[in-house]
Amino acid sequence: MSSVLVLHGPNLNLLGTREPGVYGSVTLKEINAQLMALAQQMGSEVEILQSNHEGVLVDAIQNAPEKHDGILINAAAYTHTSVALRDAIAAVKLPTVEVHLSNIYQREAFRHHSYLAPIAIGQISGFGANSYYLGLQALLTHLREHNAQNV
Repeated sequence: MSSVLVLHGPNLNLLGTREPGVYGSVTLKEINAQLMALAQQMGSEVEILQSNHEGVLVDAIQNAPEKHDGILINAAAYTHTSVALRDAIAAVKLPTVEVHLSNIYQREAFRHHSYLAPIAIGQISGFGANSYYLGLQALLTHLREHNAQNV
């Protein structure tokens, strides 16, 4: 059974009330419940963590290889600023999918750059909460295909 670490970055705990025109009205609790249900349907499991603190996210990434096969991350604002998250993901060498609720390329210019994209196996943005679900499906499919090739 594959296990995925799901990481939510800063301010995502405010989903549902924070700028619903940009981020939608779905809460983080609802997204997490859907991710758990989807993982179970796909014969996998997820561990979920939200933090507003960069170091907490780095620690979780560094500890991930002990328990997880991949990482699904919405680094939120840290996407555009955090070399530390990028370096942690590169160091652990776990397949990582980057997701965003909004289309970061249709927003302010500073959001067009992602430190994570060059080391992620893929990025999904602009589909609201569905970005998470599509990202998890893509990651679990990747893990399944990769495991089948190594058997």
